[in-house]
Amino acid sequence: MAVVIFFFVHWYASLFCQTFFMHRFAAHKMFTMSRNWERFFYVISLVFQGSSYLSPRAYAVMHRMHHAYADTEKDPHSPKYDKNFFSMMMRTREIYNAIYLQKYDVEERFLGNLPDWDAFDRIADSWLMRIFWGALYFFVYYYLDAQLWMYFTLLPIQWVMGPFHGVIINWFAHLYGNTNFKVGDTSKNLFPVDVLMLGEGYHNNHHKRPLNANFGYKWYELDPVYPFIVLFKTLGIIKVNEVPLSVNSEQVRMDVK
Repeated sequence: MAVVIFFFVHWYASLFCQTFFMHRFAAHKMFTMSRNWERFFYVISLVFQGSSYLSPRAYAVMHRMHHAYADTEKDPHSPKYDKNFFSMMMRTREIYNAIYLQKYDVEERFLGNLPDWDAFDRIADSWLMRIFWGALYFFVYYYLDAQLWMYFTLLPIQWVMGPFHGVIINWFAHLYGNTNFKVGDTSKNLFPVDVLMLGEGYHNNHHKRPLNANFGYKWYELDPVYPFIVLFKTLGIIKVNEVPLSVNSEQVRMDVK
């Protein structure tokens, strides 16, 4: 039971960093924060994402590209151009690495208002750090006397937690689910009520309203992260942008032919 609790704490802590800091802040600039708070969330992201840490800057660039090129050949991750989610994620990994290493020809429109802490990323995104966190998870399982099946099911997911979350949204939420809006891509709302993915499953809502900090639309579509955004705004940690500073994703789509 302790291992299962550890797994889900890691699941939600990692996912919160991805959706709050990397997605809503870094990619879309739905809100702003001070440099000190930004670096705080950099560190927290490393602690909670661990072996699957992603550079917020590289993530933001790639995600902006996804909105601009959704379901076209330039989309970093679309089920339309891969036979299975393994090949899609391998292609996504190659694009992410190229962006991170600044070896990818990124359009200027995707480079505005990006978080950047290169010295930290060089440590956090290194293979040495990934191995450290991966080994730590293994020893936690050993310490908690994990059952054998857990080493072959739960532990591998924790090693690649970020990409695992990515598969759920970038593959399945473009194939299965319902839509509230007609958009120029295959994005769907994966769940009627999304607790599992902390609101990220409302993918169709997000593609229609990419700069809205609340991913829910209908009254029952709970976005578990949005109350934290309201709380952090009240505490003065963030300032929500009425007109966010990032690229307007819907306008970008109209520019892409």
